[in-house]
Amino acid sequence: MKPLTDYIKAHALKNALEHGKADPSKILPKLFQHGLQKSQIKDVIPTINKIIEEINSLSKEEQEQQFKDIQNLIPEKEEKIHDLPELKDTENLVMRFEPSPSGPLHIGHAYVLALNHLYVQRYNGKFILRIGDTNPENIYDKAYKLIQEDVNWLTNHIISEIIIQSDRLPIYYKYFETLLELDKVYICTCKPKTFKKLINNKKSCPCRFLSKEEQKERWRFMFSKYKEGEAVARLKTDIQDKNPAMRDFPLFRINETKHPRTKKKFRVWPLMNMAVSIDDLDTKVTHVIRAKDHADNAKRQEVIHSYLGYETPNAMFVGRINFLGMPLSTTQTRIAIKKKKYKGWDDIRLPFLLALKRRGYQPEALTKYAKEIGITLTDKTVKKEEFFKAINHFNKEIIDKKANRYFFIKNPKKVKIKRFPIIELDFSSGISNTSFQKNLTQSGERCIKYAHPEQTIEIPLHPDDKNRGFRRINVKDEFYIEDKLEKNKNYRFMHLFNFCNKEFVSHDFDSSLNAKLIHWLPVSKGLVKVKVLMENNKYISGLAEPDTKKLKIGDIIQFERFGFVRLDKKSKSYLEFWWLHK
Repeated sequence: MKPLTDYIKAHALKNALEHGKADPSKILPKLFQHGLQKSQIKDVIPTINKIIEEINSLSKEEQEQQFKDIQNLIPEKEEKIHDLPELKDTENLVMRFEPSPSGPLHIGHAYVLALNHLYVQRYNGKFILRIGDTNPENIYDKAYKLIQEDVNWLTNHIISEIIIQSDRLPIYYKYFETLLELDKVYICTCKPKTFKKLINNKKSCPCRFLSKEEQKERWRFMFSKYKEGEAVARLKTDIQDKNPAMRDFPLFRINETKHPRTKKKFRVWPLMNMAVSIDDLDTKVTHVIRAKDHADNAKRQEVIHSYLGYETPNAMFVGRINFLGMPLSTTQTRIAIKKKKYKGWDDIRLPFLLALKRRGYQPEALTKYAKEIGITLTDKTVKKEEFFKAINHFNKEIIDKKANRYFFIKNPKKVKIKRFPIIELDFSSGISNTSFQKNLTQSGERCIKYAHPEQTIEIPLHPDDKNRGFRRINVKDEFYIEDKLEKNKNYRFMHLFNFCNKEFVSHDFDSSLNAKLIHWLPVSKGLVKVKVLMENNKYISGLAEPDTKKLKIGDIIQFERFGFVRLDKKSKSYLEFWWLHK
């Protein structure tokens, strides 16, 4: 068996490559499979900390190179694959997603929307976006457009059809009149308290027994004579049903609130169960994903469908996800925006899709999160930290290979390095030579040269893809750094050299130096002023390398040893980025 230090190093390198930095708490549990005893824990912790400090000082390229030699020490473990359950009767699958236009979509909507998207994609089905706007009292008129944009972004434009319920009131009236002819509905003019008392005692409302002609007349009166609150259209059900929610529930009400789209054209509005039932029937929806707290509504809709001779869609129920520490109420958020607490729906602090998109989150990350949770009846409570830890992991998997790397120094401090040499780096062979010559070139190889005269160095835009190109930085012997340098402590500039007490020591990485890895920028006129808006809505200011000027709005990059950011604004004096994640 290999020495325990070899296993510590292997696991630490793997952890650092996966998460950007090795975490001692993640390494210790891994060692028991390699023979570590509980009695040895106290003695091994200092060794773990020392190895991790060394590994965290390495560049990613150096970590990868060392890991290649010892990765076989880590036993392969089959990764658990999360997938959604298969559906039945999927030949002509039609699914729908029905948000209310009270505001744009948030992370709670994204879970159910992503599940619909995954199934429609799997079975090559039809996806209907249906906007439920039959309650004129809680509509944000801009939400119609915002919701469509959110859905298109998250699903990669999978929408087959868009239905807005306020456009379909004559259709709902027609189906109600069919139910009226079938003697399955009635118009109730009882006071709400009176009706509730009757229903709770399993007794029928007197209005239920009026003749069909009287019911038709009352239906007409709902459009003219009756005032708001004086009459309600109800479905005839089993008054003896054990579930009070199933007893003669309402289908239509009078609401004279001005509607953002239809204005005052309509006063008789369908309630959710009527509109949803008819839309599912009329558009041949085959499968529905519902929150389990809508189980009663599912039963109500099934009764309506049975009266109309329609087979109700296959339903999959999911538990509620309670996101702690994140404001998901569109109504409350709308008020907060109006009071200037938030800048808009895309405020960096909000859990709305507009904000996540602007920060640089990819729709596939939200889809992976939904798939990870899957179809489950179990309610979940998810803290803000837990949610972002999961979604950051998925997002990093997507963007890490795409995001170019750049240096960014916050709160920069100047340092001058003595005995500053010319160093020639041959990245194709891993060999480096240090000298004080001023004119070294090697044809066909990537070379970096630096000396007191200003030199141009080239660093790969991405450590795993040298063919992508290079960033070019002019350097002399003065640098900007973030760290406060300690006396007699070794440091290493990323991609450059080791130094101590502000004096050059050597070029190549040397583990015996135990040098702390730091990033840097040259003292140069070409540097770019940068502001990074963090998730707490506060800015961090600093300097970035000249090539960041070439970036376009929307580009996602990684500021090395800082994190991933998205370019949000460009001005003549500075670039503004939005913080994404580590």
